[in-house]
Amino acid sequence: MPPDTRQRWVRAAVGVGAVVALVAALAAWHPAGLYLWLKAFHIMAVISWMAGMLYLPRLFVYHCGAEPGSRQSETFKIMERRLLRGIINPAMVVTWALGLWLAYDGAWLSAHWLHTKVLLVLALSGIHGMLVRWTADFAADRNRRSERFYRIINEIPAVLMVGIVILVVIKPF
Repeated sequence: MPPDTRQRWVRAAVGVGAVVALVAALAAWHPAGLYLWLKAFHIMAVISWMAGMLYLPRLFVYHCGAEPGSRQSETFKIMERRLLRGIINPAMVVTWALGLWLAYDGAWLSAHWLHTKVLLVLALSGIHGMLVRWTADFAADRNRRSERFYRIINEIPAVLMVGIVILVVIKPF
């Protein structure tokens, strides 16, 4: 396994470990009155995650038009890396950790709407994983996709978000 791939797997394992540890700590601690505060922080994390998920593909669209190795291309690489590592990744970890805790503490684990929501959030996480891969491709000047491709990809998180919000607010089943 190449060192870069190994580092990615280590970072992913650390992220998953952090989510599991945070959820376990919250479940063990379980202070009264914390639910609404954690719900507020969960919503803030979701907003941050979605903002990044909608902005990063837009950066890819513009990056496609930059000549590899140019100053503009190098600037896009920095912007993409910082957005991913500084906002999108941490926001996803917090979203998952608090979301799992809220589902547990709110006794929603058997709710069918929640099962469907989790499937949509897993799909959103899959898109997140693809964005991580494409960021690495751009960083190595290996992008093989068109502006049009990224314009279409840019819409997928928004569609998933609509479904997730409807399920959470309406709880149709």
